Amino acid sequence: MSTVHGSVGSHASMGLSANSDDGGDTLGAISVSDKQQESPSEPQFASNITPEDVLKLKRITDGYLCQPDANVYDIDFTRFCIRDLESGTVLFEIAKPLPPELCDSPPGDTNEVDPNAGRFVRYQFTPHFLKLRTVGATVEFVVGEKPVNNFRMIERHFFRDRLLKTFDFEFGFCIPYSKNTCEHIYDFPALSSEAMEEMINHPFETRSDSFYFVENRLIMHNKADYAYNGGTIQSNTHNDDSK
Repeated sequence: MSTVHGSVGSHASMGLSANSDDGGDTLGAISVSDKQQESPSEPQFASNITPEDVLKLKRITDGYLCQPDANVYDIDFTRFCIRDLESGTVLFEIAKPLPPELCDSPPGDTNEVDPNAGRFVRYQFTPHFLKLRTVGATVEFVVGEKPVNNFRMIERHFFRDRLLKTFDFEFGFCIPYSKNTCEHIYDFPALSSEAMEEMINHPFETRSDSFYFVENRLIMHNKADYAYNGGTIQSNTHNDDSK
């Protein structure tokens, strides 16, 4: 397994992890379909969207900047695990569900498959997540019959329309029909109590775009949003220990 430290963009005044929470308090990550269309005000790129294009975006995208069939390399993420590197605690782990043909479903259940299924994930975590400093995110993925050169991920996190952080990771070269494991290391600066309170009080207004490139061409675009108010409903009547 390779371990990669991500380079952080200049807008890093408010640290934000991609997908993590403190051990035992994870409330879940729900994969849903995002059927929003791109806004007319959103930049419309040619078919060859480059890393430079997405790094210029001033806000979260309203829709996806590529179609699912842009993934001509058949890259498929099969497992995702995050851990707090300071304590070694596994914070969250998920594996790809069984394909529809292997799942138990009622007879006649032949709903049309949404082409965007699996491209959007909703996460709900506790406030303690915002205090984490270093998180390791391990991904496992397989590739198809084509070699994958210069596989790169750019991940952009926003709170409302404010850019919080940009992560830039290199996966490197992947041989055809290979199964690959890579751990990305997320290093975060400290958050102010005011910033944490704002994010906690506005669930799912923290969002991210994850752009995946091969040879500087966009082949995948995934989205997520985040809440950090898990487990705070009852404690709101007492002193807030999360600050």
